[in-house]
Amino acid sequence: MSSPASSPVWQDEFNQPAGSGPDPAKWVHDLGDNGWGNKELQAYTASRENSFIVDDPEATDGKALVLRAVRTAAGGYTSARLKTLGKFSTGYGRIEARLKLPKGQGIWPAFWMLGDNINQVPWPACGEIDVVELIGHKPGTLHGTLHGPGYSGQHGLTKTTVLPGGASFSEAYHVFAVDWQPGRIEWLLDGKVYHTVTPADLPAGTKWVFDGARHFLLLNLAVGGAWPGYPDATTQFPQEYRIDYVRVYGPKF
Repeated sequence: MSSPASSPVWQDEFNQPAGSGPDPAKWVHDLGDNGWGNKELQAYTASRENSFIVDDPEATDGKALVLRAVRTAAGGYTSARLKTLGKFSTGYGRIEARLKLPKGQGIWPAFWMLGDNINQVPWPACGEIDVVELIGHKPGTLHGTLHGPGYSGQHGLTKTTVLPGGASFSEAYHVFAVDWQPGRIEWLLDGKVYHTVTPADLPAGTKWVFDGARHFLLLNLAVGGAWPGYPDATTQFPQEYRIDYVRVYGPKF
């Protein structure tokens, strides 16, 4: 396993004034309501109703970014999806975030990465690394997944880990990370590896597309979708996904 270099090569501590939006020098809002290939229900906006900084005593520096999913008066949903495409991308090293995840039927928060060549090399050939996914009706179960050509969607290389004692990821912040090095990607929860993928783990005849690649970062809070299912009478709104920080450390093999 690699260990991260001592200082981040890129980071966002989300320590700007409460009520302000994500730093536009670091993040771009993905906008729209097209279902995003997963039959999701939300419209992603750039509104402060859906993404904003808050004071949070549980966050490292007392500030956190909130992605908020809201039910509209018309019965639809709005939320936020942020990406660093065109601002920052990385290859190898440790990519980590300290997060508090929401829960509820049909709620789907994620922290993930896509190949920054996606506009030239369409998904899944560009590669996708899902650092964190959670489906809200299983609030104590973390999913880490690798997608590439021939192993994508429901055939992605995934593994789960479960918090002990029936605990939920909505109850406290946890640190989620991947260590990415040539020929190997490891997923960590609170510093402990729970999933490893190498080229030897790929389905026969498929290609490892993660060496020499660069990926951009994404944060989003989806509502509904073919995988998590859809909100029901038990689902409370608004839902809040809190991000204490995102840090990227260069490789130190």
